[in-house]
Amino acid sequence: MAVQPPPDSQKQAAAYAEEYDIITEEDIEEIRDALEGGRMAEAASKILENLQALENARLDIAVTGESGAGKSSFVNAIRGLGDEDEGSADTGVVETTKEPTPYSHPKHPNVTVWDLPGIGTPDFQSSTYLEQVNFSRYDFFILIASERFKSNHAQLAQEIQRLGKCFYFVRSKVDADLEATKKRRPKAYDEEAILRKIRENCKECLQAQGVAAPQVFLLSSWELNKYDFIQLEETLEKELPSHKRHAFLMALPNISLSILQKKKEALQKQIWKLATISCGIAAVPIPGLSVACDITILVKSLSEYRQNFGLDDESLGKLAEKVGKNVEELKEVIESPLTKEISRDLVVKMLTKAGGGALMLVEYFASTIPVFGSVTAGGISFGTTYYMLYSFLNEVAGDAQRVLIKAFESDV
Repeated sequence: MAVQPPPDSQKQAAAYAEEYDIITEEDIEEIRDALEGGRMAEAASKILENLQALENARLDIAVTGESGAGKSSFVNAIRGLGDEDEGSADTGVVETTKEPTPYSHPKHPNVTVWDLPGIGTPDFQSSTYLEQVNFSRYDFFILIASERFKSNHAQLAQEIQRLGKCFYFVRSKVDADLEATKKRRPKAYDEEAILRKIRENCKECLQAQGVAAPQVFLLSSWELNKYDFIQLEETLEKELPSHKRHAFLMALPNISLSILQKKKEALQKQIWKLATISCGIAAVPIPGLSVACDITILVKSLSEYRQNFGLDDESLGKLAEKVGKNVEELKEVIESPLTKEISRDLVVKMLTKAGGGALMLVEYFASTIPVFGSVTAGGISFGTTYYMLYSFLNEVAGDAQRVLIKAFESDV
């Protein structure tokens, strides 16, 4: 593992302040009081409670629209699955969803995407639809249309808004529209102009039905990395509560460099919490307990980093199949040894090499962050855990970027 120097002090101070964004002010004060009073185990317990709440935060996404609009394909795509993958939602040219059907994310079971029955069918009219599908269950709604948005979409959106939840209009299958236009008018083909026309037409249809200032996102479930998916992701990220935003971000498919960077930044914000837990355990006078817990924390965290960035064997295999390349081509650009193998023995070896960097970080935190000024008993344990997680996160994020660029090459 390459040695990473402590981050620039001004940047770190700003980042450290932001790292509290998922902890309440009351919790911050309790943690600060425990640390300044030397009660390491109490502080660690409070932080562990926060981390577990963050890890278990539920996110329920409702996907609805008219029959045949591509709802089920979107449910699969946003979970990183193809229509034929295990655990995928059934798709077809006719309505295949007869009741609200939950589909858990394959790697983040706290995130569930619900495939709702098509609106406007005999069994599901817009006037009673939300009651039938159990409206209160969902955090937000994706309303999908593959052609024009109609009165059913507008009425449903207005009712969702009246009841106090967010909704987002998605115009699906734009790749098919572009391909058809290209075949009909190859000489006059202008992708940006066509997309602009589709977007404007969707907005006009919704405004005619009484929806004020609608925002429409153009997508293709087959090419999620194109068109407006990044804008949709950014909009959701801004509007979700912080704990649900974290769950949403971790569950996103790794289809762009910006998503990879956001995942890295979100995970960086959790490192000090894990390091403080390590510090608290180190203060408990039981021989061997601190080292055993440090190894456990590191193995678990490193494994989760690899999975979140899609660098586990299963994810790499799926990506290679999707882009039509041999998986070994993707693995060739991976540089970190921990990305390829994570074991207790390897982590122990890395721990023995991390001492110098850990001491630098302990001195750095003690001099720049007052809340850590009184942390002494578990200082080395804190520094070691922080140093290793910070270094490996940088490495695995870099590997993920190289894999994505290799996979899509001309598209990234």
